[in-house]
Order: sequence, then structure tokens, then C-alpha cells
Amino acid sequence: MRLHRTYRVVPLLALSVLIASCSKHEMAEREAAAAAESSADAAGAPLLAEAASDTAAAAAPQQNVASPALQGPGVDPSQMASDVASQIDPQRRFIRTAQAQFQVVDVYRTALAIEDEVAAQGGFVVDNEISSQVQRVLSRPLAPGKRMELTEYSLQGQLTVRVPSERTQAFLRAVAAQMEFLDRRSFSARDAQFDLLRQQLASQRAQDEQRELGDAVQAGGKLADKTDAIQSRGAARAGRDEALIAQKQFEDRVAFSTITLSLRQDAQVRRAERVDVDAVFRDNGPGFFSRLGESLAVGWRAALDIVIALAALWPLWLALVAAVLGWRRWRKTHPRPAA
Repeated sequence: MRLHRTYRVVPLLALSVLIASCSKHEMAEREAAAAAESSADAAGAPLLAEAASDTAAAAAPQQNVASPALQGPGVDPSQMASDVASQIDPQRRFIRTAQAQFQVVDVYRTALAIEDEVAAQGGFVVDNEISSQVQRVLSRPLAPGKRMELTEYSLQGQLTVRVPSERTQAFLRAVAAQMEFLDRRSFSARDAQFDLLRQQLASQRAQDEQRELGDAVQAGGKLADKTDAIQSRGAARAGRDEALIAQKQFEDRVAFSTITLSLRQDAQVRRAERVDVDAVFRDNGPGFFSRLGESLAVGWRAALDIVIALAALWPLWLALVAAVLGWRRWRKTHPRPAA
């Protein structure tokens, strides 16, 4: 009996031991898997950090690319700078010219400011012209006998100034403060040393010719020869004077640069009240009966004109009457045959 119980207990104990060992084995496997995962996470963390840094580095250029900045009103003085307007060479003489076209806030005020700047730089104004150009005109009735008129127009200005050649750059930089938007600018510095030499030689030739003619007159001779020599000497003096004037003009163009400035302003609208002439004439026109009488008179005159025009065609009417009478007579002499 006891042996039989022992046989029953032993398998139960063996089964319990087996279950316990299996559970311990599963726990060990779970712990090993967790340890492996933690080690994998620890090993992959640098890789993830490196990948994140690469992604951030790849996105950084896109973030660092700045969008184009919007330019506000105004022109930087550097936009009006150029070596053409400031270069100096002791061996050369330059004739400097400049042109600029730009938009301003107020054409009249800007023109006055430019004139003040020209005077400050030691120059002078050659030409100052301001004109307005009408774009369109709209009008509508406002009150009895009145109309409101809206006029869209734009202002343009044209200034020609001359400033000392060495002050050209400073003047253009100062003018940039008056600009809202620069449309176009151009500079030119033409080397004029050979032109100056040509003017000097022409002046020297004129002086030599005049001196030679003076010596010929003083040498004596026939009266006719003296007269020709005097006339030739007068022509030589005129040529000398022209050469001297041309040389002075040339030197002036070298000493003072010529600058042409074209100004424009945004379109503006002008509101004005005008007399409605059509409405005034309509309100002060003739009454109904006066207009009716005038219409009847016009119709009567038209009828008389028609009668006169028909009377002018009397040969046609005479020929028509003769044709009718002839046809009727022919019908009488040639009756229709009986049916």
C-alpha cells in the first residue's frame, strides 16, 4: 500500500521539477533577450545619433538659404558710383558726361533739391523742364449743372546740370538720396587730349598767319597788294578768334562734366468740379411749343425744297406726258382684236 503511494508521488514530484526547470529556462531566455535588446539599443544609439546628425546636416543648407530680401524705396549711393566719373590721369584730359533716369516722390521738390546740390558742388544748371502728361479723364454728373472730373496724370522732369569734373562722383552720390528707384544710369569719360592738341595747333597757326600778314603789310608795295593783305589779315584774325573760342569751349567741357537727369513720379489723380455745359444748354433751351413751331417750319421748308427740286426736272415730266399721250393715241388707232 505504501509502495503504491510512493509510485504515485514520484511521478508528481518529477513533473513538478520538470515544470520548474522549464519555467526557469524560459525566464533565462527572456532575460537574455532583454539583455540582447538593451545591448542592441546601446550599440544602435550612436548610429541613430549619426543618422539624425546627417539628416540635420542635409536639411541645414535648405534652412540656411535665405529668401531674397525685398528692396524698399531708396537707392544706395554705391549704385551711382563709377571709376568713369572719378578716374584721374595727369597725361590725359577727359570729357565726362553722365545720364540717369529714376523715380522720385515729388518731381518739383526733387528738382529744387538737385539745384541746391549743384550750387553746393560749385556747378550750375543749364536746363530745368517739368511737364505733366494726362493719362485719362473720367467724369460723371455731380449736381444740376455740375460734373465731377477725375484726371489721371504723371509728372516728368528733365534737368541738365554741369558740375566741376572732379566733383562728379560726389554730386551723383548726393543725388542718390533723392531717388526712389533707379531705372537707368550711364557714365562716359572720353579721352580728349588729341582734340585739345588739335585746337592748340589751330590757334597757333592762326597767330602765325596773322603775324606773317602783318609783316607783309609793313613791307610796303602796291596799294592793291596792301588791300589784299589787309583783307587776308582780317580773315586770319577771324580764324584766330574762332580757334581761341573753340579751345576755350573745349577746356570748359573738360573742366565741367555734363549730367542729364530724367525724373518721373507715380501717377496722380486730380479731382475738379466742372460746369456741365450740355445740361446748362438743355435746361435753358426753348420750350415745347417753340420747338414744335421750329419743327413745323423746318418741315415746310423741306417740302418747298422738294417742290423746287421736282420743278427743276420739268423736261423729264414733259417727256413723260408726251409718252403717255402718244401711247393712248396708239391704243385708239390700234384697238385690240375681239376675243
